[in-house]
Amino acid sequence: MARHIKQGDTVMVIAGADKGRTGKVLRLVTKTDRVVIEGINRVWKHVKPTQRNPRGSRIQKEAPIHLSNVMPVEPGSGKPTRVRFSTAGGGKKRVSTRGTELGTIVKA
Repeated sequence: MARHIKQGDTVMVIAGADKGRTGKVLRLVTKTDRVVIEGINRVWKHVKPTQRNPRGSRIQKEAPIHLSNVMPVEPGSGKPTRVRFSTAGGGKKRVSTRGTELGTIVKA
């Protein structure tokens, strides 16, 4: 099934603690319908001491957020937009509802 969001897209969070913030999609977790976004939903991870890192530490990392809580941002206007798929022109393309092409999904 084609996704409305893919890796590298700029998205805006539309629900949750980071509502209104934008970031770049680092990776998709397709099994659970989640995305990891750069700088969004950051959590502390406690790392146990190891031989390489004898003191242990706390690191901050991005946690996944559900796909339904993000919306792609239109490149021209910077506003969030819904996405539809167009097959005109020989390939399947993601197109914003305002008419701007967001990228090619599948080439015919």
